This record gives sequence, C-alpha cells and structure tokens, in this order.
Amino acid sequence: MTANVETISNVSVLRETFPASTWRRPSPLLSSAVKRSFSLRYAVLKRTIDIVLSSLLIILLFPVMLAVALAVALTSKGPVFFTQERLGRFGVPFRIIKFRSMYSRQHKNNVQAINETHREMHQRNEQAYPLNKDVPDPRITPVGRIIRKLSLDELPQLFNVLRGEMSLVGPRPIVEAEVALYGQEFAYYDLFKPGITGLWQVSGRSDIGYERRIGFDRDYATNWSCGLDFEILTRTIPAVITMRGAY
Repeated sequence: MTANVETISNVSVLRETFPASTWRRPSPLLSSAVKRSFSLRYAVLKRTIDIVLSSLLIILLFPVMLAVALAVALTSKGPVFFTQERLGRFGVPFRIIKFRSMYSRQHKNNVQAINETHREMHQRNEQAYPLNKDVPDPRITPVGRIIRKLSLDELPQLFNVLRGEMSLVGPRPIVEAEVALYGQEFAYYDLFKPGITGLWQVSGRSDIGYERRIGFDRDYATNWSCGLDFEILTRTIPAVITMRGAY
C-alpha cells in the first residue's frame, strides 16, 4: 500500500486540490487502477497493440480520410483539421486532431465561452459546463453533421495513437476545464492514456449523463485488461453503425 502511495505521489496523479485522505489511504479500486496502469502489460503489450493496429488502420482508411478531408475543404471555409489541447496521461497536455466539423469562428468563440463560464462558476454540475450538445447544433456544418454521425471526424486521432499521446481504447479525452468536474475521480482518468473509443463511447456517448461518463472511466481504470480493450473495440463497430448518441 505504501508503494502505491509513493508511486501516485511521484507522478502527480492526485492533484493538490484533493483531500489528504484520498492519497494517504487509497481505496481498493484506486489501488487496483494503479497496479494495472503501471503493469508491464500496459506499458509494453498495450503500446504494441496500439502501434500495430493504428498503423494498419491508417493504411486501410487512408482513402476514407482523404475523401473526408476533401469534403471538409470544399464545403466550408477554414482548416481541414481541428486541433485542441487535451490532457493526456498524468496530465501531460497534447493536441488532439480531428477533422473540422464546425464553422471555424463560431466554434472558437464557443470554446472560449465555455471555458470562461466554467472558470467563473467553479461548481461541479452540468450547468457550469454545457457538456450536453444541442440537437441540431447550428455550429456544425452539413458535412460535419455527417462525419460526426459516422465518427469519421475522429479518424485523425489514429496519428495521436501512433505518436503515443492516446490509445485506441481508454478514458474519454478531456480539456483542462473539466478536471474540477471529475473531482477525486480524476485520479482514475489520470492513470491511463485517453482513448479514441472507450466504455463511454460504446454505451451511448452523448446520451449518457456526465456522472455516468465519469463512472465509466473509473470502471475502465479499475478493470483494465487487454481482453477488455478488445471487447470495447468489438463493441465500437455496432456503436458506430447504429450512431447512438452521435451528434
């Protein structure tokens, strides 16, 4: 138990905003998550799977990505790709890559408004951070609506996986403003690389409330295994086809 506490402290998994009782007496669930995230299987086997599968998918899906890039470029003004700073493992920031699905200026203004609102409120509730997306969302372009429904906007994240910033399967990638919403549960997220897909994505995506999203990240962290990753990857296919919760 002492070794687990020292490990958590060294990598700054638990932030200074957490109560002292959280890091002095880790729960059995957190201890399980720490053990799994620092295992040889996670460091070597999972990374090997990520490199092999992401490389194959980039090659196989390159024609699709090229078609999406052309559709985005020819139907609305702005860059083909949208990048945004997200938090990676141990809170290390990285730039997530997506195909742009929104009108550039409106999207930029919206992100700034969300962050400003959250900084002012500092409350852990869904009013403080408008996570539920409006349907239909006027910020989304016609092409963007299609590629979001089919999850094609997320294909460039395969390059994030190849670079080691993300994993094919993992917790949902979040922005800095969401850390306070996670509270003590952020430790579970912080231990693992964020994923293109995960328990939240295959369980309803935007139809799932925020508290349940956090619960899915916690469940993934405490029960991680390569078998669980393959199960989630398998469930991702019907989730994309049915387009449940995709807006």
